[in-house]
Amino acid sequence: MQVTATPVAEKVTPARAASPALPRANRVIPIPDFELDERLTAEQVDYLETYGFIRFKRFLPRERARALYQEVLEVDKQLVKDGREQVNGVPLIFGKRDDGTRYVQRIPFSSLQNEALHGFLQDRRFRGIIETAGPDYRIGEDERDGLVVNRFRNEPGAKYKRLGWHTDSLRDLFYFEKPRRYLNVGFYFTDSPLEVGGLRVLPCTHNQSIASLLTQKVHFVDDKPDENELAITAEAGDLTIHDGRIWHRTALATLQGDASERCVSYLPLMNGPLKRKSEKSATPAYFHLKRLVGY
Repeated sequence: MQVTATPVAEKVTPARAASPALPRANRVIPIPDFELDERLTAEQVDYLETYGFIRFKRFLPRERARALYQEVLEVDKQLVKDGREQVNGVPLIFGKRDDGTRYVQRIPFSSLQNEALHGFLQDRRFRGIIETAGPDYRIGEDERDGLVVNRFRNEPGAKYKRLGWHTDSLRDLFYFEKPRRYLNVGFYFTDSPLEVGGLRVLPCTHNQSIASLLTQKVHFVDDKPDENELAITAEAGDLTIHDGRIWHRTALATLQGDASERCVSYLPLMNGPLKRKSEKSATPAYFHLKRLVGY
């Protein structure tokens, strides 16, 4: 099946669009162009443990990232065609084009719906990432939300334009569990320069107390820039890891429409008891909270 779409990964920022200024933290904390081999090096582990995030350049060639993006569009098209509203109890988030047609902006369990995305997770380098997470960690392909694909767009019909400050550890509290180390592995299907918004983090906050986790910011409601935030930019094919305990948000793009799209997947690395999801799974309370604040 052939799917046509604007090749967002190849877009060039229009000259008339002013480039946002780098946050102050980017002038203080360097983001090296690390590359990932079979496993993380001692230097890379130190960087991740110190700052709570890391970026790897050219995890996959740009052409492979673009091919996987086309697979994402296939999943999107099938979900809309089937009239799906959720997958394994996790709600889908939809946007609307100018003509009223829907597209999916947040796709949970995407690798369970597409063989190419499932095959992507078989890359041997994920084993090395798991080793860094800990001896009892695993890829949560059918747990929590599985491999989530986010398509942030800045346009009138988009529901998913930005995401307020939050930590992924809040989810543990909703499951009545103590917040644990939770590494989020992000893969970029498209470019993510400052103009398309993108990931912002407060470096080193993965070492915060539970009290700080609950009170430093209002989860999802507060989306204002922080003077100490750091912008993580990336190109199609890059991979990032951030500790789920770190405060992070997704900034709003300054561009509009197709040029504003930022498509990235996030893979949870899990430990502890298996918590597999199925079509009979209920919607977690965590998502009811997100709906209350507009996500």
